[in-house]
Amino acid sequence: MHAGSVGVWQLLMIGTVMLLGLFGVLAPGVPGTWLVWAAMLWWALHERTDLAWILLASSTGLLLLTQVIVWQLPPRRLRGVGITRRMVTYAGVGAALGFVLIPVVGAVPGFVGGIYLSERLRLGGHGQARAATRTVMRAAGTSVLVELFACLLVVGAWAAAVFLG
Repeated sequence: MHAGSVGVWQLLMIGTVMLLGLFGVLAPGVPGTWLVWAAMLWWALHERTDLAWILLASSTGLLLLTQVIVWQLPPRRLRGVGITRRMVTYAGVGAALGFVLIPVVGAVPGFVGGIYLSERLRLGGHGQARAATRTVMRAAGTSVLVELFACLLVVGAWAAAVFLG
């Protein structure tokens, strides 16, 4: 593991803030995207390498673009859709597993699959779970997925930079 001028404890703190940011993307009202960006800024300011500055600039551009895309999507309509904490947990775990198992692009089917699995367990049948998954994705899932995917890219790039040097 390459630590540059950043110590192990500081890397653990930065990683923790990034992880909180990922969870924050899934929680309404929490500025998860900005927590991920702030952790990247923290790391770059202390690391001070060309790679750190490139990752900070790239992350800033990606996360700003993500905010523009999310603003262009229909507003989140959470009431009456049936979004539960269990569903959010399944979607988040599915996205993270998909991101790791099928690098990067696996986050999308993992996220949707997590919602489907949660609904399948709750409702019992494929048709009902499929319809509920569509409803959730239309109501809020797309904007959450866009933000989560961008944040996973940033965290993945940071982790690769830290572990691969």
